Amino acid sequence: MLVADDDPLVRLLVVAVVAELGLETEVACDGGEAWRTFEEWRPNVVVLDADMPIVDGIEVCRRIRETEDGDQVFVMFLAGRDCPEALQSLLDAGADDFITKPTTPEQLRARLMVTRGRISQERTRRQAEAELSRARWLSGIGEATLSLQHEINNPLTALLGSAELMRMELRDRGETSELLEVIHEQALRIAEVVRRLRRLKNPESVDLVGGSRMIDLWREQATG
Repeated sequence: MLVADDDPLVRLLVVAVVAELGLETEVACDGGEAWRTFEEWRPNVVVLDADMPIVDGIEVCRRIRETEDGDQVFVMFLAGRDCPEALQSLLDAGADDFITKPTTPEQLRARLMVTRGRISQERTRRQAEAELSRARWLSGIGEATLSLQHEINNPLTALLGSAELMRMELRDRGETSELLEVIHEQALRIAEVVRRLRRLKNPESVDLVGGSRMIDLWREQATG
């Protein structure tokens, strides 16, 4: 957790409460230091004083939200009482929560425990969404492979059968055909691709030149 406040007493209070909760903490005494620390450390929870020198907390919050995965950072503000306009600006900047100052250790502890619960719930939700997305992807891959097998198998069987008959006829006459051998070899290669499609259980993709990706059919599939 990153704690940024230009008041040393507030920093000590927050750090003491955070330490009781067993969380690792970094501190900053102004907005510039807070932003540098965030860039280097990338914590998932940031507690910001709204009004700090050099760079204020609102600007730090905006910068955090603009970073990659910045929407996954929980930002809590320490703000003065009875200022609805200021509180609205915090929310507009992307704040998840705020605590009004002055505060007590008990209030801060309770709010941080709530925050930890919300972060855990959000992590669980994101994990569930990722698992659902992968399940849908795997389902789509399964449907696609079944369709490909069906569409390829019939003409491939006919091709292999015809090629084999022609090879047998040539062998009976003591002849060979280099072109026919190439056709037969490539048809067998297609048959191997279809076989691997049939065995595909946990597909993974690989990078290609140009930034595109494709399913790795030649990775050995685990057998259950």
